[in-house]
Amino acid sequence: MQELQKQIIEELKVLPEINPQEEVRKSVDFLKAYAKKHSFVKSYVIGVSGGQDSTLTGKLIQLAVDELNEEAGEEKYSTIAVRLPYGVQADEADCQDALAFIQPTKSLEVNIKAAVDASVASLEAAGITLSDFAKGNEKARERMKVQYSIAAMNNGVVVGTDHAAEAITGFYTKYGDGGVDLTPIFRLNKRQGKQILAHLGCPAHLYLKTPTADLEEDRPALPDETALGVTYDVLDDYLEGKEVPDDVRNIIEGHYLKTQHKRHMPITIFDEFWK
Repeated sequence: MQELQKQIIEELKVLPEINPQEEVRKSVDFLKAYAKKHSFVKSYVIGVSGGQDSTLTGKLIQLAVDELNEEAGEEKYSTIAVRLPYGVQADEADCQDALAFIQPTKSLEVNIKAAVDASVASLEAAGITLSDFAKGNEKARERMKVQYSIAAMNNGVVVGTDHAAEAITGFYTKYGDGGVDLTPIFRLNKRQGKQILAHLGCPAHLYLKTPTADLEEDRPALPDETALGVTYDVLDDYLEGKEVPDDVRNIIEGHYLKTQHKRHMPITIFDEFWK
């Protein structure tokens, strides 16, 4: 294993193989411990897209909430699952299937189209025309803004769906889907997330579907693997410490190095990078 690969694996805490039941327990205990330590927390807010990552995270939250309520002897805690379509979402049926699997305490839908379009128009009036890619980031940040507003009115925290295969590539929007309070599946790669969902009895089509961020209108439902130039299987191999072809290694490590700014807090004068 090369040195940078080893460093990345240690940073992201990925195990070469997992026991799904044990990993469920780790995430559930993590979510419960946070609520017990922070007395203001009464709800967990999660954006549900109908894809693998939010389905897994949502289910883990609900398992934690069920245990917390059982221990408290009352319905003290809740899961608030939020649908955040831009207009009409093509895979709405999958979103409903995900909600049926998660069984959250409460489900809300906030359509972000009017807010995003208003922001785009306001920038246009100021002489700033957003590219389709930049508008996609606008959608991601609007979704997170909505989740924080919901959390603020429900004594809640926002739970993210970032996992190791996204973290290594920086495949998320800074201060969008990357701007959250808790990330209970951070240490897992894509393959391991599938294993856990299978263990939990999730409908297979929700974790076997082609992953897509679906933020760009010029390239709707663009597969993540097309955008990244590498498959999740190979990313997972890399994160599990396996050998991968040099050309693929270069792509993965290139993504990691150029997206380092996404994986740390804002830079201060005390940081070393500029000295």
